[in-house]
Amino acid sequence: MSVDVQEKNQSPAAAGRGGITLGARAASAKENGNAQQTAGRPHVIAEDCSVWYRTTEAVKKVNVEIQQGKVTAIIGPSGCGKSTFLRAINRMNDLIPGCRVTGKLAFDGTDIYDPCMNVVHLRQRVGMMFQKPNPFPKTIFDNVAYGPRLKGQKGRAILEEIVESSLRRSALWDEVKDRLHDNALGLSGGQQQRLCLARALAVEPEVLLMDEPTSALDPQATMRIEDLIAELRDNYTIIIVTHNMQQAARVSDFTAFFYEGVLVEFAPTEQIFTNPQQRCTEEYITGRFG
Repeated sequence: MSVDVQEKNQSPAAAGRGGITLGARAASAKENGNAQQTAGRPHVIAEDCSVWYRTTEAVKKVNVEIQQGKVTAIIGPSGCGKSTFLRAINRMNDLIPGCRVTGKLAFDGTDIYDPCMNVVHLRQRVGMMFQKPNPFPKTIFDNVAYGPRLKGQKGRAILEEIVESSLRRSALWDEVKDRLHDNALGLSGGQQQRLCLARALAVEPEVLLMDEPTSALDPQATMRIEDLIAELRDNYTIIIVTHNMQQAARVSDFTAFFYEGVLVEFAPTEQIFTNPQQRCTEEYITGRFG
């Protein structure tokens, strides 16, 4: 489907000339996004960042600044590059043959794709939750203690403190405190997803990436995850990919709209959903395509 990407307030003459093309949107989105960010400091910065699968440019010259301590939602139709961009932030795309990143993608001022970057350390600082819960086939305790043990923590008492603290922050402690040595695969889907969140929190990350974390959950479990996002937002930078626009509106401070690999618009969430500046954004959030 061809979607016209035009500024809503452009003149009829400009509209008659076809408006702003998708190829020109990256630079305009950068100006729009930077102008909207008035608080905090950038935690993740993309400058002309592209992600390629061999010869296919899946993410096209994205320019955006993600604020520290805020929740940023990434929305857009299937195949628009939103999950690809998310995974680039902690280099999960390294696992895909032929995938490469051009331009710059920086975390706390350091180029994520610098050859000297310690990827293990990066992934400890930038945790991730996936679409489907992926607990290890280990006990509940060992799932949460896995990361701290990799970092060299061996003291049993300290590990117990970390496990309890992480499970409390993920609102799971009261449900599993008497089952810590049971296999994690015996938990419900919603509990498994909160366990994966506890596992990510156990290594004290600064950023949490969430790739459609509630798409496989029932409404009640979804509400629990959304409540947790609200509770965690003051202590973590959270970036969530979601197909659920109501969810994006509920949980996020900023929203980025991707279409065909291009960051079309980035702004405070209220603006995106009440007064989008681009026609393509408006057509997507009102359900005319997607």
